[in-house]
Amino acid sequence: MVPAMAKGRSTAGKPPRKAAPKGAAAVLALTPRDLLRWARRGVAGVVGGFLFLVLAFTLINPVMTPYMVAESWRRGGIARDWVPIEEIAPELARAVVAAEDANFCLHWGFDMRAIRAALDEGSGRGASTLSQQVVKNVFLWQGRSWPRKALEALMTPVVELVWTKRRILEVYLNVAETGIGTFGAEAGAQRYFGVSASELGAGQAALIAATLPDPKGRNPVRPSGFLKKRARAIGEGAATIRADGRSACFED
Repeated sequence: MVPAMAKGRSTAGKPPRKAAPKGAAAVLALTPRDLLRWARRGVAGVVGGFLFLVLAFTLINPVMTPYMVAESWRRGGIARDWVPIEEIAPELARAVVAAEDANFCLHWGFDMRAIRAALDEGSGRGASTLSQQVVKNVFLWQGRSWPRKALEALMTPVVELVWTKRRILEVYLNVAETGIGTFGAEAGAQRYFGVSASELGAGQAALIAATLPDPKGRNPVRPSGFLKKRARAIGEGAATIRADGRSACFED
């Protein structure tokens, strides 16, 4: 009598199946091709996220930025109040452009003349446009480093392509640091002069614009001789860009 065969496939003579690697062993088991595939997915995810935010921020206001979050955590809170550009005195908009990027309406994100002049002087001071500063403030981190500058250079043309000049300036006026724990035109105007951003006069606007390179170290209410001189130059520059049409791209 032939004995009945056991149900199922026989495993006699076959080596036991190895358990799938876990944790660090799983990472070590990845091949170079696997690593490259995951790296590509990571880059694609970052690029896709950036493009999504650029499109979203054409309509949605980026009320908080990475730097704002860091300062709020460090100081236990910050002063900020987003206002549309229509509620910001045009004197302040012109003063900021005159102070930070006089050719704002003429370039595509980079002021090549300013960059060449900065290279000739052996310094990067004054070469960063408002568009670059918006990219840094909204999407990147503070501090000088080549990785950040490289990302900034790649991202700035995208923002210039999608946003209008008026939108770029509106975002800048609302996220720029205007004092210790203070961000944006409205919070700065309230802090220093006790008025809303829409009520700022030309002299007050020039003083606020003069503090932007060093908002923690300069005070428009108690300006030094240098700050007064700088504010006067900014006021003259604001009048000039209005007269020669270099403010047309952000004014009604």
